[in-house]
Amino acid sequence: MSEPTVTEAIDNIYASLQADNADIDEHIAALKLAMAREGIKEAVFDPAKLAQSNRSGRKMMQAYFRQRGVAVKFST
Repeated sequence: MSEPTVTEAIDNIYASLQADNADIDEHIAALKLAMAREGIKEAVFDPAKLAQSNRSGRKMMQAYFRQRGVAVKFST
């Protein structure tokens, strides 16, 4: 099985967030590896696809991902 691209890894994270964070740490690790392979510094997420798209939810997500070594930005 091939390694996921950044886009696929982000889609897996959206699915995980909708499924009450099931396997979220595994998906973050896959995203981190994909970002390193593709030379991307920040993962960009669409707030409309998040379970909690309010400011508090976005800041919590950024902090959680930062602790795991992934910088997160949100599209407008």
